[in-house]
Amino acid sequence: MATSSRSLADDIRGRSDAELIDLVLARPDLARPAPADLTSLAARAGTRASVQRAVEALDRGHLQVLEALVVAGEGAGRGAVLQLLGSDDVETVGSIVEDLWRAALLWRGSDGEHVVRTVPEVLGSSVAGLGAPMRELRPSSPPEDGDADHIRAALADAPDEARTMLERMTWGPAFGVLPTSGPGHTTARWLLEHHLLVPVSVDRVALPREVGLVLREGRLHRSLELTPPEIAARHVSLVDAAAGGAASESLTHVDELAAIWGADPPRVLRAGGLSVRDLRVTQQSLDLDPEHAAFVVELAYAAGLVADDGEVEPVWAPTSDLDEWSSSEGGHRWATLATAWLASTRAPHLVGRRSTGTGPANALGPDVQWPAIRAIRREVLRELASLEAGSAADHDSLRRRLAWRRPNRSAAVLDEAVEAVLREAEWLGVTGRGALSEVGRALLGSPTSVEDVAAAMSPHLPAPVDHILVQADLTAVAPGRLVGGLGSFMRLAADVESRGGATVYRFTPESVRRALDAGWTAADFVDTVRRSSRTPLPQPLEYLVSDVARRHGQTRVGGAAAYIRSDDESVLDTMLASRELAPLRLRRLAPTVLVTSADPRVLVELLRDNGFAPVHEGQDGTVVHAETPRRRVGSRRRGPGPMVSPVDRDHTQTLVDGLRAAEATADQRRAEDEGRPGPRILAMDPVVTLSLLRDAVAERHGVWIGYSDGHGSTSRHLIHPQRVEGGRVRATDESGHEKSFSVHRITGATVES
Repeated sequence: MATSSRSLADDIRGRSDAELIDLVLARPDLARPAPADLTSLAARAGTRASVQRAVEALDRGHLQVLEALVVAGEGAGRGAVLQLLGSDDVETVGSIVEDLWRAALLWRGSDGEHVVRTVPEVLGSSVAGLGAPMRELRPSSPPEDGDADHIRAALADAPDEARTMLERMTWGPAFGVLPTSGPGHTTARWLLEHHLLVPVSVDRVALPREVGLVLREGRLHRSLELTPPEIAARHVSLVDAAAGGAASESLTHVDELAAIWGADPPRVLRAGGLSVRDLRVTQQSLDLDPEHAAFVVELAYAAGLVADDGEVEPVWAPTSDLDEWSSSEGGHRWATLATAWLASTRAPHLVGRRSTGTGPANALGPDVQWPAIRAIRREVLRELASLEAGSAADHDSLRRRLAWRRPNRSAAVLDEAVEAVLREAEWLGVTGRGALSEVGRALLGSPTSVEDVAAAMSPHLPAPVDHILVQADLTAVAPGRLVGGLGSFMRLAADVESRGGATVYRFTPESVRRALDAGWTAADFVDTVRRSSRTPLPQPLEYLVSDVARRHGQTRVGGAAAYIRSDDESVLDTMLASRELAPLRLRRLAPTVLVTSADPRVLVELLRDNGFAPVHEGQDGTVVHAETPRRRVGSRRRGPGPMVSPVDRDHTQTLVDGLRAAEATADQRRAEDEGRPGPRILAMDPVVTLSLLRDAVAERHGVWIGYSDGHGSTSRHLIHPQRVEGGRVRATDESGHEKSFSVHRITGATVES
């Protein structure tokens, strides 16, 4: 092992500047923090944590070649590796081996290529599904037990049941449970007696690596995949138009979410997140399926448009940034959402899934945090970007391609994440009809700026429309996203009935009353609809508005604690006779006045729930108009984020220049040390140094010491110690002068020869 470490260090020290730059770019963790010299760089490259990151980043082709090198053993030739792979593609295998050397997972010695010591530890004992070598499983076994010809002879004599048992373990796992009775017990005993299986515990057996390779006919992998599988794709049209339409819908959804939560913010759960009930209410209000609603909520949160207000009883509410975002140009608004989605480490598709706790993961909760999703988003978009423009990838082949790129990830988890990313990209407008849009390619560019993405999206966003089409059945069709003022009016005065390329609104008595409560008069209501409609205003809508306005405000509520007054005494009689209103304990003070101890706002809501149409009256007798609440969370002051320079080519070049300078300085110091008189002084434990100095005092002989001055420079001195006390050594130097040396500055000592 020590030879391996020195050889890896020698290999790295012997690399050119360009090769060192390639190494650091392939393994950026080696640059954080910057190593002191090339020896430190080599030591870090051989640590288990760094090697594990490098191995996890390998694709299936590089991983298969690395496994073949591990199984082939130290200094194995290229022919042995090709034989294990079952391939004659010398060029491809050579290119992959070169990549592994470039990433310092291999080092080259005079006897060939060697795998870095920690690579087998990271891969584990079961490399490519093979078990451990015979010498590790059974150290006392004779050499012929691992001989291929001896194993083939034993297999030729094996009973059919034994062959069947071995075939089940051939391609892994290489471990099995020892049967305790029956025919299986007899078969296992025969295999153990002929050393084709080796016991590893009381009830478990292992298939030795040598036996597994013979059963596999010398091939390490069932199927060799040195190159990535192709992505099947089909050509689609109108990609950017479809993406623009989806982007417009996503903006509308976030607008509506902000309006809903601004008026009635849901509470924050004690453990953080949004309750299942509140998410369901939001889903129904947005008229989306549960997965899409969770995505909209998480998207708004990632963009900083909604947040926990931090109060004693916290709620999820729009932030003050929402107002600035809402007034921005459409392309800029979308770019803010898209860049936040791409950089987010939250996975909306996990909402509702069973988490590690006792219940499902809540939207906006901690269980939705999954840092790996950020890299998966970029990998999916990069694969889509590798196709021709207007090409929609087949999902199955795309999943196979990504599984090849990252073979160490769980296939089920990766497949689910890839489907979620494709779905979210389509909802957001990054893709259109399954193909990456023009703005999706701009989003994937490096570095990504909001302005560049906004400029790419703006031409594809449908222009907001300033009109509606009112129909005789009390519905209105908005043939696109409405401009701000008209959109706000329609959300207030009508209910959304269906969405799509066009939004269908329906005018109802409740929606008209909602507008009247907000201060609109019947005349203003009708005039706004007439001016905004490209079709004539139907009489049924005018009748509806007139009827609701006629009844609106007939009954007025004020505080007495609260009072009810109405010129129509029969209305008050009906209220007094109503069982549903009995809890209010209404009492008549005059023919046209009732009083109650209930809060006026509660009283208004109860009367409306029971079919009456009251309005709230102020102390001066005027109507109190119900304004839609606009809850906002104050933007929290954020300090500047950590300034981390990227590990790019310029940064790496500077790092390599520094390593070269440090290496040159170290070589110079070694040369100076070797040129000094006297023996080489090694650093040693202070206790050992003190013992050696005391012996020198007693035996009256000289000692060479290394002594560090106040600037950190070390010098050598030949001294004859006289006494050691109080943490100091009194001694005479080579010139006979008496000097005092601090013990804590003595780096080491050796006896004068």
